[in-house]
Parts: sequence; C-alpha cells; structure tokens
Amino acid sequence: MSTGLEFKGYAMTDPDQYSALSLISYQPKTFQEDDVEIAITHCGVCGSDVHTLSQGWGNSRLPLVVGHEIIGKVTRVGSKVKDFKVGDRAGVGAQIGSCMDCKRCKTDNENYCLKMIDTYNDVYPDGVIAQGGYSTGIRAHQRFVFKIPDAIESRHAASMFCAGLTVYSPLKYNGCGPGKKVGVLGIGGLGHYAVLFAKAMGAEVYAFTHSESKLEDAKKMGADHVISTHNDDFHKPLEGELDILISTADVFREDRPFKSYLSMLFVHGKFINVGLPNRDNPLPRMHAFDLQPNGVFIGGSHIGNKLECQEMLELAAEKGIKPWIEELPMSQAKAAIEGVKSGKVRYRYVLTQDIAPVS
Repeated sequence: MSTGLEFKGYAMTDPDQYSALSLISYQPKTFQEDDVEIAITHCGVCGSDVHTLSQGWGNSRLPLVVGHEIIGKVTRVGSKVKDFKVGDRAGVGAQIGSCMDCKRCKTDNENYCLKMIDTYNDVYPDGVIAQGGYSTGIRAHQRFVFKIPDAIESRHAASMFCAGLTVYSPLKYNGCGPGKKVGVLGIGGLGHYAVLFAKAMGAEVYAFTHSESKLEDAKKMGADHVISTHNDDFHKPLEGELDILISTADVFREDRPFKSYLSMLFVHGKFINVGLPNRDNPLPRMHAFDLQPNGVFIGGSHIGNKLECQEMLELAAEKGIKPWIEELPMSQAKAAIEGVKSGKVRYRYVLTQDIAPVS
C-alpha cells in the first residue's frame, strides 16, 4: 500500500561546498512489516551533521541528506508494528537499524551493535542509502522509533533524540542523582542538555565553559556552579570534588594536560567523553601517572538504547524540561549548518518543515 508520501530532502551534492544543500528526490528505505513511516515536521541540527557534511569524520556518500533528530506524524505502519498507529507523533534518532540478533541487541545494548545502521550516510542491507531528516519523511524499524509524551511539544522533542539521549544515557548509567556532584564540560548543544538533565535528576551541577557569554546561561539552565576554563588553574579549587565529569567538548587545548580534568574527580570518579571532534583533533595527551592519584575511570558513551530514550522523554515531560532552541524553516538549513559550525547557535537549531504540506 502506498501512502503517497514523496521523499524529498536538502542534500549535499558537492563536498567542497558542505553547506550548499540542494532539494532532491531520493529512494527511501524499502518498507518492511516492522517499519514505521513518518512524515517529518521537525528536525534538529546536530554537530554530527556538520562533521559529516564537512568531511571531518571521513568521506560522505553523495548525495547526502543529513539530520537525525527527527519528529513527525506516522503515515504508515507494517503488520508487525505494535505500538504505533497512523496519526501518532513519533521520533527517530541517530540510529535506524541493528542486527537484532547479537548479544548486544538482546541485552538492550542495540546502540553498540557491531552491525548498527546510522540514520544517514549509511547503507541498508539491500543496498539502499540511508538518508536523514532534512526531508519530508523517513522509514524506520519500530525498535528505533520513539513515542512522544503529550506534554512535550514537537519542537522541543526533536533535539532530544540525539543531543538529549547522548548525555542522558551516560548520566543514568553512571549514577547521576541526589547526592552526586556532576560536572559538564562544554556548554553547547550537548552540554546544555547535560545541565538540564543532571539538575532534573537531582545532582549538584558544575558547568565548565570557555565562553564567558555562556556563564549566565548555564546558571539559568540550573547549574549550581559555573566555572570559566580560560584560567589554566580553573581546576585547582575543585580537586577531588566531582563524582562524574561529562565532556561534551568538541575541541581541547593542546597545551592543557588531561590530568587537569581528571584531578577534579573524587576517588573512582568517572570521566565520560561524548563529544566527537574531527578525526584530526585528538583528546589531550595523558600519562599513566595521571590515573593513579584518585583511581579514576575514563569512558565513553554512544547515544542510548530505546528504554533509556523513553525514560528520558518521560523525565522531560514530568519535569517540564525544555531545550534552548532556535527555530528555522527547513529551507534555511544552510544558515543553521553554518551557525553550528561557527558556534553562533544558542543552543540547538530545530528545522521546521516547509518542503511540502505534511499530512
């Protein structure tokens, strides 16, 4: 059965002009009986979009439609879909597929499946190229589609599917809650969500930023303490204070040792990295001695699983969490991409559909 949904999106066709997006028609995912089809109404603009378009993470498949913070209305469901019906609001994040059969998938760790499929710049098993959310629609297996609580507006929900989940998952997994001191390094699209969620989860929140203009913003988001990282000694008053330090930083100073950050952690504290710079921008250099004074753990996190995403959405609905967003029509995706790359955005762009009427 055809729904009549035409798949068109704003695509990069020339990697030398990463933000020059052209409206194209493309072949969507082959519809299967576990799939949900969504007419897109909103899509967040992620730093991942910029890294991918600008080739910072490697060569892209062309033409390429990016965007993996997607929300819209369900237009079609397969016969095996249980939790969605036509007309429901639904969201899709940065992952759109996995093998479903491995140990990781069977233990709710599908976000670490070795055969995972990214929402864009990837390939489905039948060879169709995966295209993202700067577009009219998307199809996804029901495991990677999320229900939206009525209390959350679509424009607020959109960026939760990557930026929100990317920080919520490690906060939850590593014990964020009452009695914990949580640091957030970098107050951007990811970092501002980390402040909002850590505070909502009951932690005492420390926000670290190199941008003086963001200090007051971090306070308004709920941070209990705000610290400028311009001073090389910023970490000294906080040695041994933090239980968790979530790093969303896209760039680290080459002349600042990693131990500056690790020293702020209490015994067996955790440094969790979720920021992903370009491939030519590594983490700061570290020596084995840097791990000894407090026995710290260093780790990472990759988006989140479906259970965590639904839990995050329920928390946002219960606590009235609203991201700081700027809305632009999808036809202005170029301006949004350039605004993210230059650091102009405060703190997440959300594109609203204007390609064609959405049923």
